[in-house]
Amino acid sequence: MASKHGDVPRRSFLGTALAGMGATAPAAAAVAQAGRNKPPNVLVIFTDQQRWDSVGAYGCPLDLTPNLDHRSTPEEIIPPERLSRLTPNIDRLAARGVRFEHAFTSQPVCGPARSSIQTGKYATTTGVIHNGLVLKDDEQTMAHYFKRHGYQTGYVGKWHLGGSGTKPVPLERRGGYDEWWTASDILEFTSTPFEGKVFDADNHPIHFSNYRVDAMTDLAVKFLRQRKSQPFYLFLSYLEPHFQNSTNTFVAPHHYADRYRNAFYIPPDLAPYPGDWKSQLPDYYGIIARIDECVGRLMKELEDQGIADDTLVVFTSDHGCHFRTRNREYKRSCHEGPTHVPMILRGPGFTGGRVAPELVSLVDLAPSLLDAAGISVPSAIQGRSFTGLARGDNSGWRDEVFIQTREVQLGRILRTRRWKYCVWDPENRDHNAAHSTHYTEHHFYDLLNDPGEHVNLIGRGDYHKIGQELAERLIARIKEAGEPEPTITPARHFA
Repeated sequence: MASKHGDVPRRSFLGTALAGMGATAPAAAAVAQAGRNKPPNVLVIFTDQQRWDSVGAYGCPLDLTPNLDHRSTPEEIIPPERLSRLTPNIDRLAARGVRFEHAFTSQPVCGPARSSIQTGKYATTTGVIHNGLVLKDDEQTMAHYFKRHGYQTGYVGKWHLGGSGTKPVPLERRGGYDEWWTASDILEFTSTPFEGKVFDADNHPIHFSNYRVDAMTDLAVKFLRQRKSQPFYLFLSYLEPHFQNSTNTFVAPHHYADRYRNAFYIPPDLAPYPGDWKSQLPDYYGIIARIDECVGRLMKELEDQGIADDTLVVFTSDHGCHFRTRNREYKRSCHEGPTHVPMILRGPGFTGGRVAPELVSLVDLAPSLLDAAGISVPSAIQGRSFTGLARGDNSGWRDEVFIQTREVQLGRILRTRRWKYCVWDPENRDHNAAHSTHYTEHHFYDLLNDPGEHVNLIGRGDYHKIGQELAERLIARIKEAGEPEPTITPARHFA
């Protein structure tokens, strides 16, 4: 029963545990073969609209040092010279885990990306091709898979897949998260940065009056402090560092933005363009500093409970941000700012401080977590497990990722280590069209020589052959994602 005094409700997990016992054995056997005695706990820390280069481990030179009282790992365990002063708690995850250097969203907008990360499928397969759409009631998510294999599941924060707006998300629209649930469908509509509410498993409001990142962390800590006889899978979905919709601005905790008013570093893809990065970056970085402190708090909780080494911790984001430098808002373009995201895993199967240079996608996360837990990856999943990359085995891994775009434009993207090739359908006016059968070349970048994507090579004759090769590869990926085979018209003029 839900408490009338604001305590987080807990449903009985006995039925779920008994129902999952028969399915636990295969997972346990697979884990044993991997050299572990039990399946790992899984904690996903999911931010919203966070660029990859806002993290020290990815090269951000800003000092985002948090309150050191929240350090997650004693410095005598990781030598001080290996600790960056930038986002140190997230950096510690990378120092002890695996950092994926080239991780990308499957679509640079909230709802579709979330449908992909939950299911391991592209948005055109889940049906959530743009914001405002609902994940199908019978769609299988990580919650379903983990629960069937004896895991206690939980969800905290922003959902954005239930179609309920400011109202509680109905049970059947929670994607299988029917145990511990403290969430809001569109958290930016049920709260402001310093107060608001989410809803519990029985649809009762849980009010908070502290900074939203702290409030969501409080709820996650309550989940972690339960008595657990089963391994757990918790998905913590922060709204931050996403902008606050009601004001269309980024809002850091009090005084945090002041640290970055005169920041010496501006990302090179932003600096030459107007946008609104001059006014918004200080708060954006201040928000990330607070997120890092809360990551430290979560890691300390795992350490205090003695389960840090038994827990696979994931840090990633749904998409990034270009601060209105590429279009009229913050995302929904093919550029690195909104498509390149951080992805760090630390825990069983992901150790050693390794950097994986291969290109991975959010659609690959679900199969990777299932694989790491010893759970067979269902054939319906379109992503591929990258657990092999964590140990240096990249056999058969492709040098490319496929990204879909929708809403502002209907387009498709192929991103290789060196090239970015983007097409769109300029004639499409149907907001609900999932795909097109005819695209036109739109953007083409040489990321080796132009990492800031300042020079669009579309229409240049000396790059025509490379463009043709990339077009063929993109068409193959479009077909592989289940879409009809399209034609691509070459650009006639310089962009």
